[in-house]
Amino acid sequence: MKSDAINNKIRDGSRIATFFIYAVALIICLITIYPMYYVVIRSISDPQMALGHPPVFYPRGLYFGSYALIFKDSRLWLSYGNTLIYVVSNTVLMIFTSVMTAYPLVGNKLAGRKIDIAYILVPMYFGGGMIPTFLLINRLGLYNTRMALILPAAVGIWNIILVRTYFNTLPTSLSESAFIDGARHFQVLFRIFVPLSKPIIAVIAIYTIVGVWNSWFGANIYQTNPDLHPLQMYLQRILIAQTVDLTKLKTQEDMMAAQETALTAQQLKYALIVFITLPILFVYPFFQKSFMKGIMMGSLKG
Repeated sequence: MKSDAINNKIRDGSRIATFFIYAVALIICLITIYPMYYVVIRSISDPQMALGHPPVFYPRGLYFGSYALIFKDSRLWLSYGNTLIYVVSNTVLMIFTSVMTAYPLVGNKLAGRKIDIAYILVPMYFGGGMIPTFLLINRLGLYNTRMALILPAAVGIWNIILVRTYFNTLPTSLSESAFIDGARHFQVLFRIFVPLSKPIIAVIAIYTIVGVWNSWFGANIYQTNPDLHPLQMYLQRILIAQTVDLTKLKTQEDMMAAQETALTAQQLKYALIVFITLPILFVYPFFQKSFMKGIMMGSLKG
């Protein structure tokens, strides 16, 4: 009886239960946000002041020299441009291939539909592996080109499933009425299905943008030309190049110089992380409404 009374209070919206829920949510938000906040305040703190007393809640002094230094690096902007090319190309291709592949699989009119679905699902569980993929890209002449990062990521099996699931939730009466009025499949697809599928398209767009923006593995394998590398490869080179081997230092002057170099390198790392991460954080608010709707529709009505 006592447990039933507690449950009733929670269901009825008691103040204690509400306070507890909001407190837990606030703690989770702080734990999630604080690492990025720490990187931001560390990137703008004075290096010498931050060395003795690292910032915890607010920056130690103000120092924007690290940002000024990275903004002058032409390699950074070259990598930035490459990343934008990869993001835009992969996102457009991913949306196009997902929509075009999912549409024929809607309903039961396509002959051999079950076989086609099974054929599409096989690569999800049995991939060719890294070596066969590398050999294929090399044989096709894509090695050390931008297309090595664009074409292999143009199709996503999971995204096709999401779009097909969403298409199945749309009323069939809309397409049937269009066919009766003489519409063709492409007209039905681009005038009915696509406009009504903005939520799931937003989901695919966000998944693709975030994935491509944070990707570095493909460039590390398929591209040896630094002029083709994305931002994440640039960041990786900076993090590795700024490492100092303290075991090789002998004099006090060497130790002080190494300490100052490491301090500057650390500020650069924090500034680079902020500069590379912030743009992708601003993508979500533009797609928030459609993204949430697409996630709910695609998951609950499958």
